[in-house]
Amino acid sequence: MLNSRRFLVTCLLLFVFLAPIRGEEETEFFRKAGGVVPDGQHLPGDFTKDAMLLWRTPLKPGHSSPCVVGDHIFLTTFDAGKKELATIALERTSGEVLWTRIVETETIEAFHRAGSPAASTPASNGKQVFVFFGSYGLLCYDFSGKLLWEKKLGPFQDEFGASSSPVLVNDLIVLNEDHDVNSYLIAIDQKTGKTVWREPRDEQARSYSTPVIWSRGGGNNTEIIVAGSLQLAAYDATSGKKVWWVNGLSRIVDSTPVVTKDAIYLATWTPGGDVSQRIKMEPFDEAIADMDKNKDNKISKNELPAGSPVIPRFFRMDLDQDQSLNQKEWERHAGVFAKAQNVAMSVRPGGRGDVTNTHVRWIVRRGLPTVPSSTVYDGVLYMVKDSGIITSLDIDTGEILQQGRAEGSGNYYASLVAGDGKVYLTSERGVITVLRASRSWTVLSSHDFEERIVATPVAKQQTFFVRTEEALYAFRKR
Repeated sequence: MLNSRRFLVTCLLLFVFLAPIRGEEETEFFRKAGGVVPDGQHLPGDFTKDAMLLWRTPLKPGHSSPCVVGDHIFLTTFDAGKKELATIALERTSGEVLWTRIVETETIEAFHRAGSPAASTPASNGKQVFVFFGSYGLLCYDFSGKLLWEKKLGPFQDEFGASSSPVLVNDLIVLNEDHDVNSYLIAIDQKTGKTVWREPRDEQARSYSTPVIWSRGGGNNTEIIVAGSLQLAAYDATSGKKVWWVNGLSRIVDSTPVVTKDAIYLATWTPGGDVSQRIKMEPFDEAIADMDKNKDNKISKNELPAGSPVIPRFFRMDLDQDQSLNQKEWERHAGVFAKAQNVAMSVRPGGRGDVTNTHVRWIVRRGLPTVPSSTVYDGVLYMVKDSGIITSLDIDTGEILQQGRAEGSGNYYASLVAGDGKVYLTSERGVITVLRASRSWTVLSSHDFEERIVATPVAKQQTFFVRTEEALYAFRKR
């Protein structure tokens, strides 16, 4: 009897110490781990030869990545024909659709021709799932699909829509919305949906990056890192106050930073931010003298000369939407164009105020991605730009280790994923290229799904999930 009791006590202690921490294990949101899969996952190196298809579930289109929590998968869809936005819950092991919840929207936000109004990835704390639509706002469901609360936000003044995803820190949902006007960072209570703090970002032009979390040890030392137009900034998670910042980013930031214990990494590129191809605008007084035909001291779109770089960007520059640009609007964006810097950089976190000259560890200006978030894996930063050009950097020095080309050509929107000694790159045309991770990487394989892919793949619980515009796939290594 005594030995039996000792055995039970030992088992109980092992369970207490070895069981996963509930909150940390079950909290999921976009790029929580920077695209890196925890050790111990066995992932396919070739989707044709060593991957077993577990299931394929047809879905309406959408660009949100799967949010995998326990036995549930959450994502969002958009039915263009019916103008319907929906949240979908699937069973992880079978792919069965458990429930669908449609959002009744008065209007669907404008969005980029390559984008979607179902772009933001859901987040979950293991009990609730939080879903954001730029056309409607933030919604909270329980795992059975019951709506617990909602918070109206948007639509925003931005003809490309909203795509930044919610992230979770402490008991808060944090959402960054950088658009043409009224930009802000907001923290919302997970249980009630009430605003805890809201920090204006009025100096920001539009960007679409998702925030990341950096902590010096938890508690009051947690900071929210936001990459936006021209600037990387850190905010105190408790108060929302801006703590430090680094200047010198591109004029629009789509990609999400990667955070490690000692550094923050970001690679971002937007047309017009290279020194040799910089977008330039003449001073306002010169523009008025040359273009102001009706003498109202403003410049309308039809007064601009053919080929002006302002024409395709007129909507975002016309902040008050009066169909003309005044001096303030003109000079604001002329300043954005002048200061924009396409860059990959490593930043030492911490400090106070402007730390541009003290905390930037290195800068590289080659091989930069437009949309995909890069990943850091085994001491190497991997990034991919459109046409499939892969660049890898040493994370300590910024040295370019290798450049090459993925099998998939065309545009790249999905972020990079790494794990089990591999790096996965996904093209819009539907080709996944698998690299053998190394300082001198090699291409292991490529697989053409023959379906458009914009959503970032997710690997969890020995399963690799790929979302195309037509379906969600689940693979396991043979």
